[in-house]
Amino acid sequence: MDREQIRDSLVEASGMPKDVLLKAAVITVTGNFEICIGNYRGITEYTDSLVRVQARNGQIRVEGSRLTVRYYTTDEMKITGKVEAIRFENGRDEL
Repeated sequence: MDREQIRDSLVEASGMPKDVLLKAAVITVTGNFEICIGNYRGITEYTDSLVRVQARNGQIRVEGSRLTVRYYTTDEMKITGKVEAIRFENGRDEL
């Protein structure tokens, strides 16, 4: 069993949600026009065609047009506009 399998087994055995134990980003997508991201660390790039968000284990790239960060708090952010792609990157390669 590798490290990731052991971690997943421990999380599953605890009965707690993965996002709580692993501090993983939580992404809620509504159609192709709204994305809410929770458990993020910060915004690293922001244009009307790309919003790059730093998460614990990499970056989340939201690509599209007319993208706007409607709000952001320490816990959650909302991005609106025409969403064309969501990509996950861990710094070495795409997840």
